[in-house]
This record gives sequence, C-alpha cells and structure tokens, in this order.
Amino acid sequence: MPRSPKRTKRERRSMRAVIDTNVLVSALLTPGGVSAQIVRAIRDTALVPVLSHAINVEYAEVLSRARFGFTQSDISDLLLDLNGLAVFVAPSPIQTARLPDPTDAPFIAAAMAAACAVVTGNAKHFPARLGLQVLSPSACLLALSTL
Repeated sequence: MPRSPKRTKRERRSMRAVIDTNVLVSALLTPGGVSAQIVRAIRDTALVPVLSHAINVEYAEVLSRARFGFTQSDISDLLLDLNGLAVFVAPSPIQTARLPDPTDAPFIAAAMAAACAVVTGNAKHFPARLGLQVLSPSACLLALSTL
C-alpha cells in the first residue's frame, strides 16, 4: 500500500485551543521557552486560538500588570496577533461555585462552546469532571507535531 506523502508545513491542518493567560505570561517572560513556542505556533497558524470577549479582557488586564514589566508594544503585538488569528465564540455563562478558580470560567466556557482543548500551565484549575481536554504547553506542542 503506498504511503501518503508528507505534508509540508503550509499544508498541515491546524488545531484549535483556548490558551490560558498563564501561557501568554510565560511566553513573554521566557522568549525561548515552551510557552513561547505555543505563541509561535499560533503565529504560524498551526494553532488557532479560541477567544471570547471575557478572555480578551483578562489577557489585557493580566499582561498589563506592572509586576511583569512587559512593554506596551509587546502586549499590543501579542494581543493583535491573537485577535487577528483567533476563532471567536460567545459562550453561555457557566456555574462557578464548584470551580477551583472561578476566574477560569471564561476559559472553560469558551472551550466547551468550541469543543476544543485548553492549553494551560495549571491543569488543576480545569477539573476532569468538566470533560475538557486539558493540555500542558509541552503536550500541546506534541499534539501539534502529529498533525
């Protein structure tokens, strides 16, 4: 049986995922790290971010915190790229009472609405009982390498 030809990078399928804010913070703090590779995968269109209005608000608020020291230019460039490459959803609100961190509700709701994974450095905030696929940045890169 003939083998199918290898796909070029441009021909690869892309994967959709909700990107937790901690991944973006890590990407800006450590430009050579795994989370920065997630951002590169987004910019290369191998990974399509799933966003909602609430997620965008959190991204802007957290990335602008003085304790991180990110430049406004770096923040703007990242947010513009994410917004330009994203799939937008308008998820229904979810109950937050039983969540480990209620501030993660917009990420959970978006992932549920888009039926996609969440990429996070803090998997314990996304309980298995919710039925979400939760990937660490490393696991996400591995999944991308198989597309």
